[in-house]
Amino acid sequence: MDRFLMNDLKKWAANTNRKPLIIKGARQVGKTWLMTEFGRSCFNDVFYLNFENTPGMDELFAGDIQPMRILDYLSALHGRRIVPGETLLIFDEVQEVPRALTSLKYFAEEAPEYAICCAGSILGIAMHRQTSFPVGKVEFLTLEPISFEEYLMANHEQLLLEAVYSLSLEAIPAVFIQKLTDYLKQYFVVGGMPAAVVKWLETRDYDEVEKIQSAILESYEQDFSKHAPHNIVPKIRHIWHSLPAQLARENKKFLYGLAREGARAREYEDALLWLRDSGLIRQIYRISQPSIPLKAYVDTKAFKLYHLDIGLLRVMSELSPAIIVHSDAIFREFKGAMTEQYVLQQMASLPEVSSVYYWATEATAEIDFLFGYSNQVIPVEVKAGENLHAKSLRLYRDKYNPPVSVRTSLTNLHYNEGLLIIPLCVYFNLFRLIQKLPPGE
Repeated sequence: MDRFLMNDLKKWAANTNRKPLIIKGARQVGKTWLMTEFGRSCFNDVFYLNFENTPGMDELFAGDIQPMRILDYLSALHGRRIVPGETLLIFDEVQEVPRALTSLKYFAEEAPEYAICCAGSILGIAMHRQTSFPVGKVEFLTLEPISFEEYLMANHEQLLLEAVYSLSLEAIPAVFIQKLTDYLKQYFVVGGMPAAVVKWLETRDYDEVEKIQSAILESYEQDFSKHAPHNIVPKIRHIWHSLPAQLARENKKFLYGLAREGARAREYEDALLWLRDSGLIRQIYRISQPSIPLKAYVDTKAFKLYHLDIGLLRVMSELSPAIIVHSDAIFREFKGAMTEQYVLQQMASLPEVSSVYYWATEATAEIDFLFGYSNQVIPVEVKAGENLHAKSLRLYRDKYNPPVSVRTSLTNLHYNEGLLIIPLCVYFNLFRLIQKLPPGE
């Protein structure tokens, strides 16, 4: 299936000043498939090397890690010469051999003509752990789960997507809204893990999809014991299993006490960091003031946690796929947490969004998400129903007067005086719509 990150990989391949590339992302989001498909389509030859199940890699990188020596050995393993510009070298699970990560520095400095693409399921953890990481000598891309936009492509709805891309700020034809919302209900159940999406496309059987999702969740739990320090494994499990309960609250600020009674932040910091660096959770911080740069106003003691993927969150929450037949009930579950998960997950796939935060008063007003764009802060209020009356966004707009505010809904597209109401099913089109706003907004 098509993944938008392929376009970034092709740009990297065409760049004569490229550095070794590291693709970050959680286990089973499709990194291996993407790298090999990229190599097949853009290079004459591909040498794929998995450092987790190929014996002898520690020994190969234990001595001299000058590029020519490494390339001679790899050519011997490959059975043919590795040629600059023609062969793509793929180092998968590269974090298993830290010296291989270190060698990327020398490839960048002494042999930049060789194309090297790396990935690892817990690479983010290794990057924090290893002091010899080649800072400044590598490039990064992050692969997220399949977005709703990519899900529509996988369902061969390119013409429908083109119609959405061409939307103005006027109401969308109801027939489009209905079709897109039906697909969105599917996506809430199937989620964006490639294996689950492929199983759905093959079988159209939610039970079969859930078997795949349950197996993925089980593999994550196995990773806790396999890769995390033994002393924090129980704490990782406490945080991980508390996600549904955390998100079911009206105020979704993370509470350590919901992970384990009496738990304190200092006791769980390492476990939280491990989950975040492995890519399994999404952590967004509260900001004290919605000003650019947002990072300058972060309150690190207040944050919310979301899951990697909406489909996996549904399974962890024991929410039956049958809920999709009950009108828009799936959008309201857990006090709208499924919808918030969806919106945040889609924003992670949008190149215009680098970081996401939230804002809250000491009382009850809260803006679900904020992000910086074009030197302004854009607030996003996530609504799952058609009743759009809520005081938080109104209070925020009265206080800060943002040029553009966004509210998601199940109603039709509407724009008036700086407020863009956008249907959930076309949220991926957000920035195309923002660019069509009247001048000065």
